[in-house]
Amino acid sequence: MNKLRNVSFVLVLILLLSVLPIFAEGQQEPVGPAAPKAAEQVVLTNNIPKGDLEIFSWWAGDEGPALAALIRVFEAKYPRVNVINATVTGGSGVNAKAVLKTRMLGGDPPESFQVHAGQELIGTWVTAERMLDLTPLFEREGWMDVFPEDLLKLLGTDAGIWSVPVNIHRSNVLWYVPKHLKDWGVEAPSSWAEFLVIAPKIQAKGVVPLSLATTWTVNHLWESVALGVLGDDAYEALWAGDIPWTDARVVEVWETFDKVLEYTNNDAASLSWQQATDMVVNGQAAFNIMGDWAAGYMSTTLGLEPGSGYGWAASPGTDGSFIFLADSFGLPKGCENPDAAIAWLTVCGSKEGADAFNPLKGSISARKDSDMSLYNVYSKSAAQDFQQNRIVGSLAHGVVANEGFMNDFSTVMEMFLSSRNAQQAANACQAIAIQNGMTR
Repeated sequence: MNKLRNVSFVLVLILLLSVLPIFAEGQQEPVGPAAPKAAEQVVLTNNIPKGDLEIFSWWAGDEGPALAALIRVFEAKYPRVNVINATVTGGSGVNAKAVLKTRMLGGDPPESFQVHAGQELIGTWVTAERMLDLTPLFEREGWMDVFPEDLLKLLGTDAGIWSVPVNIHRSNVLWYVPKHLKDWGVEAPSSWAEFLVIAPKIQAKGVVPLSLATTWTVNHLWESVALGVLGDDAYEALWAGDIPWTDARVVEVWETFDKVLEYTNNDAASLSWQQATDMVVNGQAAFNIMGDWAAGYMSTTLGLEPGSGYGWAASPGTDGSFIFLADSFGLPKGCENPDAAIAWLTVCGSKEGADAFNPLKGSISARKDSDMSLYNVYSKSAAQDFQQNRIVGSLAHGVVANEGFMNDFSTVMEMFLSSRNAQQAANACQAIAIQNGMTR
């Protein structure tokens, strides 16, 4: 049976690598960070925006209030614009990205769409020459001095700046309820080795040690395990192509990940990330690793007080490190109402917009001049960590890998969940890294 499983794994991988998505006009989907040689810049006018503005995102349901607050700021400034809030449900944009690709390639782009800063933006839509360079807007609004320099690098290439950030999120957060841990006689683990020691004790009490949800949250968990096992330098070297995926240290990541999965819930594939968070809140699970949009959910939707209603720590083995991601909005070529789109981007990058959006979202502002008195205890701690910690990029949320690799990684993850073979997973990742231009 194991031999048959191994053969099936290899055959599926070969199929994966040989049948890649066709991007546009018969060309292969672009990979790598290369930017177009001649960028088409946005044209700034003095026109008063009016007409329809379609904003495309995946902020539906529990993440909707933050976007609604940002839209209210926009509508107060631009009352002649009719905002069409086009959202596609699905955490981390798993469904929205597929719909967006169909529309972009079909010549029907929205005025602006949500995209993660980093390779999800640059390695996909910028490389495909589908975006307008926003440098004139950044210069007019003074954003070159307002946004951190390292963030600007993730929004731009030598050819231009491609999107406007609305937030900073942290991926590597371990969530729990302090009262529950006290009742169970455990503390938040500081390493994966420590987690694997206390997990059986928690499980013996009829509690799930670590709640998990649908596949993208599994990828999200994986990056925290990877950082905890590899450490900052090796983690970044992996994404830079300086360490191969077949390296023994990376194989160890998969082996540790396999052990951690033994202490997760069996119904993970059927749950949303909110439901996995609910398991912690309701005492069905001890811990959950999720980005700090979970803080927005617990504070804004569930009405819990940070610090007492819910607690947090860096995911095991990652104290002093901050896995970063940023949501942003860009301006695609060929949209019907560029004046309204530019107005929207101006609000997204404004202090007023950022401070209306982020306190509800659980994120912190991408701007350096944010009014921290508007933020809760968790957000203030995240802002402090962002200033003091080592900042590394997220895989699951598009910072360190292009969309081709991310899609292929999800396929490898599904294979791993079936085979639980660490070496096979490492070999497969090396193959897709080569295919997607992520090795030196």
